[in-house]
Amino acid sequence: MKYFDELKRAMTYLGEQENTLFLGQAVEYKGTAMTNTLVDVPKDKLLEMPVDEEMQMGITNGLGINGTVPISIYPRWNFFLLTMNQTINHLDKMPVFSHGEYCPKIIIRTGIGSERPLNPQIQHVGDFTDAFKLMTNNIEVIRLDEPEDIFPAYHKAYHRTDGKSTILVEWGDYYGEK
Repeated sequence: MKYFDELKRAMTYLGEQENTLFLGQAVEYKGTAMTNTLVDVPKDKLLEMPVDEEMQMGITNGLGINGTVPISIYPRWNFFLLTMNQTINHLDKMPVFSHGEYCPKIIIRTGIGSERPLNPQIQHVGDFTDAFKLMTNNIEVIRLDEPEDIFPAYHKAYHRTDGKSTILVEWGDYYGEK
């Protein structure tokens, strides 16, 4: 079992679910290593977004409230940081301020940028997993360290019944190393 193959298997599985939609940069068109994990997802489930991370997270929240299970893709943590308002102040707090009326099931996919064979420098390789765990109560943050962690984590994120959303953190270097 290879890291990349397990990611592709998980995305294919999610793409087969009737109520899912994948959104982000380079989901419909080539652009990142994550794009290659979506090749078997039906094209009508891929929504290409402009470079506007907070807007993407706001749309993600709206889709989740409406009953869709969005898989919102941010190739690197460093870019996902731009969603802090929508993620921390809205998605994480929504079950509280809506008195349980809105508990969207959202899957957020992000990654720790690869450093090999080319290091893109510090602004692209951050790992904010532990910080996000401290900041969230209604979002579970799971770092995918091993290939065997991947499919069960995405399966859990889709099938949750506890009213939480999930951030799944991938390692860019592991796409070709594990």
